[in-house]
Amino acid sequence: MLLDIINVSVQSDFVLFLDFENGERRAFNMKAYLDQKPWARLKSGNVFQGAFVENGTVAWPGNIDIDPETLYERSVLIEKTPKADQRKQSAPRKN
Repeated sequence: MLLDIINVSVQSDFVLFLDFENGERRAFNMKAYLDQKPWARLKSGNVFQGAFVENGTVAWPGNIDIDPETLYERSVLIEKTPKADQRKQSAPRKN
């Protein structure tokens, strides 16, 4: 199942906090990838801190990105929040 990332937050020590469309917030550690192309460029300067969401995944300046399935499958769940449509259904009804 392919889930889009809707927000990324850069943390210290090459960790990303990722918000997925299913309401999950997950932590992904990029350290294991930083010696491989094309991600080795993320170690120089402040390139890693320039992470942004593009087309449902995380990308960086210089045409660098990473597969969203990898981000999901190799990340750790931090928290799960109800999706917007679920919150609407569970909200108490006013009479």
